[in-house]
Amino acid sequence: MKAEIRKGSFYTLDRKLSFMKDLFSQTDSMTVINRIESLQPYNQPQWGKMNVSQMLAHCQVPFSYYFGERKQRRGLMAILFGTMAKKKMLHNGAFTKNLPTAKDFIVTDERDFEKEKRQLIEMIKRFTSTADPHIVQQHPFFGKMSGNEWAVLAYKHLDHHLRQFGV
Repeated sequence: MKAEIRKGSFYTLDRKLSFMKDLFSQTDSMTVINRIESLQPYNQPQWGKMNVSQMLAHCQVPFSYYFGERKQRRGLMAILFGTMAKKKMLHNGAFTKNLPTAKDFIVTDERDFEKEKRQLIEMIKRFTSTADPHIVQQHPFFGKMSGNEWAVLAYKHLDHHLRQFGV
């Protein structure tokens, strides 16, 4: 995945993001990991269709894009609406329930709970230890995002799904 150093317009946005919870904060990332650790295979969703194992697998997908392990061209909808949606997702509060999910992010098959839990925690630790806030990476829907934007959206995404399962 081609990465580039953050340029002008990202600087102002990144300064605004510095007041939000994100995975670059050791406190925030450890809180998320502790919440994941508290999940049990019997946790039921308060909304949505995924079971807890599927949710853990689903939450790994954005990290796999960040690390270049998955690739997807931006479709017309992403090109037209991705930047606007990114700004809305970054600056509004917590994600609302039952947001639409991209097909590539949907997990419908049965998954091993312990394996998915371990892999998600490993991906979070990998992100927090290797991601650079100044590097810009391509998101399949939102387009170019700085490391800071990835860190905020990843936190908000994880928080959304952990609230979905009551932790």
